[in-house]
Amino acid sequence: MKAVHVLNGPNLNLLGTREPATYGTATLADIEASLQARAKAAGVALTFRQSNHEGDLVDWIQEAGKSGAGVLLNAGAFTHTSIALHDAIKGSGAIVVELHLSNVFAREPFRHHSTLSAVAKGVICGFGAASYTLAFDAILPHLP
Repeated sequence: MKAVHVLNGPNLNLLGTREPATYGTATLADIEASLQARAKAAGVALTFRQSNHEGDLVDWIQEAGKSGAGVLLNAGAFTHTSIALHDAIKGSGAIVVELHLSNVFAREPFRHHSTLSAVAKGVICGFGAASYTLAFDAILPHLP
């Protein structure tokens, strides 16, 4: 069975209340429920996680890569700073789609650079909660 791990970084546990004009009103639980239904319909095992700790994300990326699962990664602020996540993706061979709720290129200049894009299969940003659905659909053809 194909598997996808949805990994969420710092502050994404605050979705729905944190800057709704930027991130929307959907909660992380809302996004998870929507993706679980989509995964079930597609016959895909879905693991959905969130952590404010970089090391947790590194461990989960390595776990997914080892098992052959795809990864939808919204690394939050770690996108712009984490060499550790870059190295975990590259070293584990995980197939990763980097995703963002907001259009990071329409925001502050420091958000225009990603340490992850160079090792990701692709990048989706700017579609709110639908970014997760788009990323899910995009990764499926690339899974073993």
